[in-house]
Amino acid sequence: MELTKYELARIIGARALQLSMGAPALIKVTAERMGFVEIAYAEVQKGVVPLTVLREKDISVV
Repeated sequence: MELTKYELARIIGARALQLSMGAPALIKVTAERMGFVEIAYAEVQKGVVPLTVLREKDISVV
């Protein structure tokens, strides 16, 4: 499933917050000055982020 730019931003932000609060990184951090956002983005690219996106199948406006 392809993520929209809004979903991607939300997932990266949520994961970066988790990392900043002490959650372990799910990838090997290569640079010692790598920030939380960069780590979160790398995790999304590798597909190891423990977050999912639920979408409504059909949204109708009445």
